[in-house]
Amino acid sequence: MTMTATLLIELLTEELPPKALEKLAASFADTITDELKKLQFVAGNVQSHVFASPRRLAVQIPSVAAIQPEQHSVRRGPAVASGMKDGQPTPALAGFARSCGVEVSQLTTVHDGKQDVYAHASTKAGESLSAVLSGIVAAALKKLPAPKLMRWGDLDVQFVRPVHGLMMLHGEQIVAGEVLGLSSGNVTRGHRFLSTGEVSIPSADAYPRTLAEEGKVIASFLARRELIRQRLSHAAAKLNATIAAPDALFDEVTGLVEWPVVLEAGFEAEFLNVPQECLILTMQQNQKYFPLLDSSGRLMNRFLLVSNLETDDPRYIVGGNERVLRARLSDAKFFYEQDQKHRLDSRLPRLEHVVYHNKIGNQLERVTRLSSIAAAIAGKLGADSSLAGRAAYLAKADLVSDMVGEFPELQGIMGRYYARLDGEDEVVADAIEGHYHPRFAGDSLPQGAIATAVALADKLETIVGIWGIGLVPTGDKDPFALRRAALGVLRMVLEQPLDLKALISAAADAFPAGLLSATVVDEVYAFCLERLKNYLANDYKGDEIDAVLALAPTQLNEVGAILAAVAQFKALPEAATLAAANKRVKNILKKTEGDIAAVNPALFAEDAERALFAAVEALAPAVDAKFAAHDFAGALTQLASLRAPVDAFFDGVMVMADDAAVRGNRIALLARLAALFNRVADISLLAE
Repeated sequence: MTMTATLLIELLTEELPPKALEKLAASFADTITDELKKLQFVAGNVQSHVFASPRRLAVQIPSVAAIQPEQHSVRRGPAVASGMKDGQPTPALAGFARSCGVEVSQLTTVHDGKQDVYAHASTKAGESLSAVLSGIVAAALKKLPAPKLMRWGDLDVQFVRPVHGLMMLHGEQIVAGEVLGLSSGNVTRGHRFLSTGEVSIPSADAYPRTLAEEGKVIASFLARRELIRQRLSHAAAKLNATIAAPDALFDEVTGLVEWPVVLEAGFEAEFLNVPQECLILTMQQNQKYFPLLDSSGRLMNRFLLVSNLETDDPRYIVGGNERVLRARLSDAKFFYEQDQKHRLDSRLPRLEHVVYHNKIGNQLERVTRLSSIAAAIAGKLGADSSLAGRAAYLAKADLVSDMVGEFPELQGIMGRYYARLDGEDEVVADAIEGHYHPRFAGDSLPQGAIATAVALADKLETIVGIWGIGLVPTGDKDPFALRRAALGVLRMVLEQPLDLKALISAAADAFPAGLLSATVVDEVYAFCLERLKNYLANDYKGDEIDAVLALAPTQLNEVGAILAAVAQFKALPEAATLAAANKRVKNILKKTEGDIAAVNPALFAEDAERALFAAVEALAPAVDAKFAAHDFAGALTQLASLRAPVDAFFDGVMVMADDAAVRGNRIALLARLAALFNRVADISLLAE
């Protein structure tokens, strides 16, 4: 066994992109660790420690060998049966021996699973860590998920930011090597302002501690983020407030600071007259501040910031940040006041100059379509069609407001505020904001029938319009987010008594004749069912989903109950036999040509077919009644009584009889049986 020790690799850089920092560090560490495992410098179960700060990427890997183990290999050559001819090696065998550097007599034979072949076993001394590490690091840097690279100085190298230092330590020893034109050492730099001079790292294990104590840098991204969370939570608790910030903001701020210091600051209360969503977005997006909410969820005129400087008197830091924020909030206040000078409906003519898609038209034409689609959907939901039409007509008006022009994320939100100020009906105002929901997986659904109608109209119009002009999602390319829109439609339709195919058709009808492809309704419907299959896969088994969706249901609010019924049916002892029988019936009917006539009892020749027909006819009214009452489990359970007559039929009756009339009648009986079987779901798909 060769000596093992902890390996540390650090790349010292200019400030790295904060939003990508964690991903860059993880890729850097994983690629290096995986390569060392592949080359057997470390065991397969070793876990690396990832470090990332604004100015460095680093990885610490325990128990790394200084020298790779001996490498044993076996090369396989020609088959033994064809390797010799007339007692002499064939050219192929002789060439194989030469390539291995040995005589033919020194080759061995092995069995490769099919035949015996000539082989040569060799042992190669393991390489040293210093011989391979530079190449591993360089390769890892090329694999980083950083599409934009840059050059610096007069070096012919590229990286996401200029690199100023390379450290490769194996225990206490420097691993000699060069990466990006830099030679490795055991020296780095600490915090840009709180640390002076270079920081020498005595050993790989001492890296995080030495950097924190001497360099004022918390190297671990995770540790730094957790410290920021704790300090922010403590500061908020002192103010009886909660923090309004997404996880992405915590990650970004963690990527901006190396020595986090949480400070409290404030702004003038007059700015609270601006919608709080505007103020919160300004603080989060532009300044990376953490807004505070009171116990009622209202924005406070206090906020928290994470500084990268530690000082005995933070007043200048706080004051500077307050001045910067004051300017930002003044802009937001100005935009809000300017927007209030114009009613939403007065902005609609400007939508004519906002292109939606050059083949489909502008946003004004689009809201006209949305208005008619939403009104139709609202009628199906028993809601006020005129209110739905009005909400859809105003839904995109805030796109040409000053506030949304500055903060596109506020579309819909500002529309709701402006609609209320204009005196629009409250449900209209709420629908303007709600029609964008659900915006992402797990997002809330629009509340109320009016908002649901507008949201469905918006998403269906997008899917049908974009699909209808030939811009169909392919592979991982979906530039118009049609998959996300379809999932939003499905989530809403699963909750509402609406016919999905009828909704798609209504959306298509709103477009000018001849603009969309003739098959768009069927194609979009099939696309939605495929998305539904993926959506349901988390909660139901694949064969159950296939059995239900095979019938191409359009009332999707019943799908959950049907799936539960299918699962209940599968648990019955008769289920497997009936599913297999139905599969057999399905295969027979596939081969049938022409129309299938009605069953004629007079043509029955066997008792088994008479018994099956009688059982089907007796059971059909009960199954139909259960289905009509939406008792899907009851309808499927009724089928269990058919097991005996079905088994008897297939045991004693030849379906493909020589007599054409008898054969056709038996096929008709099977078609009648299949219709009963498939009243709720295609149970043939449950067969193993």
